[in-house]
Amino acid sequence: MKAVVLILLASGACVASEQAHHWSYSGATAPARWATLEPDFGTCGNGKTQSPIDIHPAAVHDHHGSHLQFAYQPAPLHIVDNGHTIQVNYPPGSHITVGDERYELVQLHFHHPSEEKIDGQGSDMVAHLVHKNAAGKLAVVAVLLNTGDPNAFLGTLWANLPKQKEHENAPAGVTIDVGELLPGDRSYYSFTGSLTTPPCTEGVRWFVLRNASRLSPGQLETFAARYPMDARPVQPLNGREIASDN
Repeated sequence: MKAVVLILLASGACVASEQAHHWSYSGATAPARWATLEPDFGTCGNGKTQSPIDIHPAAVHDHHGSHLQFAYQPAPLHIVDNGHTIQVNYPPGSHITVGDERYELVQLHFHHPSEEKIDGQGSDMVAHLVHKNAAGKLAVVAVLLNTGDPNAFLGTLWANLPKQKEHENAPAGVTIDVGELLPGDRSYYSFTGSLTTPPCTEGVRWFVLRNASRLSPGQLETFAARYPMDARPVQPLNGREIASDN
């Protein structure tokens, strides 16, 4: 998930990080080298609860995960091509509730192919919905995406993509509702993990929805034309337990 490329200011504005292009998904700055690129990227190499992971349902230990509730609202579209992915910045007001903890939706972005795997099987893409609570702790909901019927939510995003990389677009009168991206069955796997991009900060609460949403082959091709591969490989589980809500 993205935390380095754009710094979200209290005003809602965003600025490019000076470290935005010091890492990539291939070549000399690929994931295997991230820990060596900057002093504060060390956790990418020595962290013990890194993301993404390969989830093996047969190994799930806890079948009583916290109840996850979604409360998303329509919002004006603010879409950014940040040089690593397509990101949508979300204004205050939309949130999830986990038990008695509330996390506000801050932004969502995409990876191709999916970073998460379930029983060794990846998806065509994944959307990471990034949330933050009052204490600044992060929670990410991962929505897997596989090819099938067209996705109306993605149709709106792709129709308003910035013309160039490292540009943004906030078209007047265009609104979105990220709730439209969620599958009907919102059961999930949860675990403690990290950011999936540098600095790979740990202590992130992850919720991977078990059921995928759909996008058309053409919608997949539109994203892949800009970002043929922007996924970190799966990381060791290191004894972490995975919970499920059923």
